[in-house]
Parts: sequence; C-alpha cells; structure tokens
Amino acid sequence: MKKTITHDERIAKLTFTGVYPYLLAKVEKKNRTQAELHEVIRWLTGYTEKTLEKHIKKEISFADFFAHAKLNPNARLITGTICGYRVEEIENPLSQQVRYLDKLVDELAKGRPMEKILRSE
Repeated sequence: MKKTITHDERIAKLTFTGVYPYLLAKVEKKNRTQAELHEVIRWLTGYTEKTLEKHIKKEISFADFFAHAKLNPNARLITGTICGYRVEEIENPLSQQVRYLDKLVDELAKGRPMEKILRSE
C-alpha cells in the first residue's frame, strides 16, 4: 500500500468513543449483538469487559486505545480489503490496528461465524 499521510493523520484524530456507536449500529442493523461486538474487540485488544466499558465511556483516542491494548498475536491473520485498503499492507501500525478492527466488525456484520472471525492458526 502506498503511504497516505492524510489517511494516517485522519485515523490518529479519531476517538474510539466517537466511532463505537457506529460500530454497534452496524452490527445491530445486521442482527448481531453488542455482546458479539465486545467479544470481537476483546479478542483483538486483550481488554477485559470492564476495561472495554471504561474506554467506551471516556473520550479516548484510537492512539491511546491501541497503545494500552495487548494485540492478539493472531491479528496478523486478518487479511483482505476494508475501505479500499489491504489491511495486511498498511505500514502505519495505528492505521493497521484500526483497520483490523474495521475488518472484524465488517465480518461480524456480514454474518460470518464467530469461530472464523476470531482467527486461530
């Protein structure tokens, strides 16, 4: 993927708190649940439900959200295109982590089985 400084800057300015309602609406619109969304986020970040709830309630940037996360080692297995970007080719770590989350939520909303979304080797 070619470097897109504007894209990376836009991602860095986003807050998890601001994006979360859209993620939830996307999955609920497709008859998936908040619990499933949280399971996907917890799998990716290593957060407990209590920590995730804290991050949802306070204004936290994606940079801080992912800086405190313990990214799942199998996150590297997340591949494919989201918003026109191949997630495995994104060079900026924060942008890639946010796109990992986008990809997982997209798969959840598309009805993919949870066992496939939560990748294992």
